Amino acid sequence: MKAVIAIDSLKGSLSSLQAGDAIRAGILRVYKDAAVQVRPLADGGEGTVEALTIGMGGALQTVRVTGPLGEKLDARYGILADGVTAILEMSAAAGITLVEDAERNPLHTTTCGVGEMIRDAIEKGCRHFIVGIGGSATNDGGIGMLQALGYGLLNEAGEQVPFGAKGLEELRRITTDGVLPALKDCSFRIACDVTNPLCGENGASAVYGPQKGATPSMIPQMDKWLRAYAELAQEINPAADRELPGTGAAGGLGFAFLSFTNAVLESGIKIVLEETKLEEYVRDADIVITGEGRLDGQTVMGKAPIGVAKIAKKYGKPVVAFAGCVTPDAVKCNEHGIDAFFPILRGVVTLAEAMDPANARRNMADTAEQVFRLLAIP
Repeated sequence: MKAVIAIDSLKGSLSSLQAGDAIRAGILRVYKDAAVQVRPLADGGEGTVEALTIGMGGALQTVRVTGPLGEKLDARYGILADGVTAILEMSAAAGITLVEDAERNPLHTTTCGVGEMIRDAIEKGCRHFIVGIGGSATNDGGIGMLQALGYGLLNEAGEQVPFGAKGLEELRRITTDGVLPALKDCSFRIACDVTNPLCGENGASAVYGPQKGATPSMIPQMDKWLRAYAELAQEINPAADRELPGTGAAGGLGFAFLSFTNAVLESGIKIVLEETKLEEYVRDADIVITGEGRLDGQTVMGKAPIGVAKIAKKYGKPVVAFAGCVTPDAVKCNEHGIDAFFPILRGVVTLAEAMDPANARRNMADTAEQVFRLLAIP
């Protein structure tokens, strides 16, 4: 028996690798000599840094950076075992969860800390970057990140503009003479699952501004400033295009990456599956196991377990999924490559009891054991 496990984390309970290890334990109770490979899985959002860094033999890094409100905080990212690939989540330095509700104001929140994380990784030898940009508190078009990387985002007086979308209001010129030299040698794969353009009724300000604290009067102002910024960006890179899908992601951070770095915006799960080389493991497996905290109708809309199932079905492999819970519309998963799925809860418990890591591990292992006992029947 050769089994490959690639399960997403059970948020607030088990990491991707912890869940996978519990499933492996259950399988080995039935198939004592099974060859079971546990591979990290994430979708480019929360948990991606830990899953990929630890799962691929890398090391977590901590760096002091500028937080979304200009305060100093410790941000964590990963460097993989190859020494040249860095895994970052912009939310570690500029995430909305870092800002109290009463303090959320995109006029002032900055992406500077994202650039400082990138700079730190470059100085440590990294040249290939995987960056998740979900969950931002910002609407600064990525100018804070660019400032940290050495770009001049200058006002009429030739001084760096202040942090936040307010900086865009003052922006008159962009310069490149101070850019970190090694940036030109770097490539960026940006995990981005939204398609909003930078500006307009579907743009960063209109769609995402309110949840970041923007008032109705701020939205047209910020949109106007972003348009002017995009025109200045074209003077540096004629290919800069504010209409491209994803340029409005993370308050315009998607635009900054596309316009000022060697970047591509891609589906988060696509990046993870390719970077972890899951296909190489699936090819020779007898069975593939996946899952996540909650399997439902949304799972089929590009989430991690379906990405795993698609690879498995490319090679005709059976796919089993485990989840903390399942909803009635999870049956859609059966039409998208998951042959059978199983909730791991084994009794009526409180949410806190269900999410307790020790309980979740035991439930995961016990459920996997029973499923594989069924598969072992002659």
